[in-house]
Amino acid sequence: MKKNIYVCFALLLFVVSASIISSCAFTKDQPTDVELLRSIENAFVGVAKRSTPAIVGIISSRRAEDEKYHSQEGSGFIFRKDGHILTNEHVIRDAATIKVRLLNESEFDAKLVGVDRNTDIAVLKIDAKEELPTLPLANSEEVQVGQFAIAIGNPFRLNHTVTTGIVSGKGRSFLPDRGIIRYQDFIQTDAWINTGNSGGPLLNIHGEVIGVNSLIRRADNSPATGAVRAGAGFAISSNLVEKIGTQLIENGRIIRGFLGIGMEEVRRGIRIKGVYKNTPAYLSGLKQGDIIIKYNGQKVDDTDKFKMWVADSQVGKASKITVLRNGHERMFNVTIEEMPALQAGRLVEIDSVAWRRLGLSVRKLEKGDFERYTYLTDKDRGVIVDMVRVNSPIPIGTLITAVNGENINSVQELEALLQKQQQELKELVLNVKSSHGEEKITMQLQP
Repeated sequence: MKKNIYVCFALLLFVVSASIISSCAFTKDQPTDVELLRSIENAFVGVAKRSTPAIVGIISSRRAEDEKYHSQEGSGFIFRKDGHILTNEHVIRDAATIKVRLLNESEFDAKLVGVDRNTDIAVLKIDAKEELPTLPLANSEEVQVGQFAIAIGNPFRLNHTVTTGIVSGKGRSFLPDRGIIRYQDFIQTDAWINTGNSGGPLLNIHGEVIGVNSLIRRADNSPATGAVRAGAGFAISSNLVEKIGTQLIENGRIIRGFLGIGMEEVRRGIRIKGVYKNTPAYLSGLKQGDIIIKYNGQKVDDTDKFKMWVADSQVGKASKITVLRNGHERMFNVTIEEMPALQAGRLVEIDSVAWRRLGLSVRKLEKGDFERYTYLTDKDRGVIVDMVRVNSPIPIGTLITAVNGENINSVQELEALLQKQQQELKELVLNVKSSHGEEKITMQLQP
């Protein structure tokens, strides 16, 4: 019996001793507080070193009302090795000239590839002799609130300033639709950003872009103003940036679907606050007070998501919209049109002969139109109607192929023809192509 007790005691002593030794070894292998901080510090330093060669300064010059040129500086980053650069649209808005400065202080004249005011994204292009360093884009859907965030840019002309913080929130949307329709998916951060950071990247700890720094908001939820701005920082999510940037590179512009309603989110869906005349919603029979509950079979419960669905819809294609009206479900087939130029934040030519005499503003036919308009093919030629006067018989997005039997291949050809015949004719016959098919429309000419 005593022998068994001695054996058990010996085994217990062995186990305890082994545990103590193991515990000591484990403790010895644990990093100290300083070593842990040094590891985090090295991660930030590494991201800064790897990323800054792809981050650029942007200097835009514009003519003010006093006829003098005023410059504005911002940031951007190289998106593709061939010199395509992503930045904010507001950094280069109305610019007469745009210059890009690299880390090595070399400067390039930049070409404006395309802009999208609805998301505040712009793409520039510089011609360098060698391949340029780029920043990879992360999947912003995988961004987690609380993760590290690193902002790099040029606030107050302090080039390649690095600040750190965390992701404070995601999926933010708060800018009102004033004049233009906004598409928003902001990542909120407490990393310090300020005047000049606009267009620069917000990075994760791997050096991947999770957003493009765009604006700052104060505690009272109004835009920050003044030389020094304080408040929460917001970056456009990388997934939205990549989507818009790629389309701008391919097509030079964004073609979005348009419904033509004012809306607000309610418990059961989205309530229509107003229906604009001669828009797809108006023509299909949708009414103020209807509550949209489904779009092409998908449940509608978020205004931002619904706006994206409509925007991504093909122009000329019928979408099924289910609403609650007086407590009963009703389904409408709505033929989506292209978003009008003004709502898209694009300037339209209203000093043209076409606008003065036909009430039409037109633009050239572009490669992207064949992909976004269901009724167009790559064999079509003509000009696209970009804006119309109220009660025009021609909808926005119509392709004009001929006038009085003469083929039209460009805006200049249409203007020249109208200029030549403006005193001789009282009406014109337009050959057009739209979601209604091919037809001839007679237009009365204004004096």
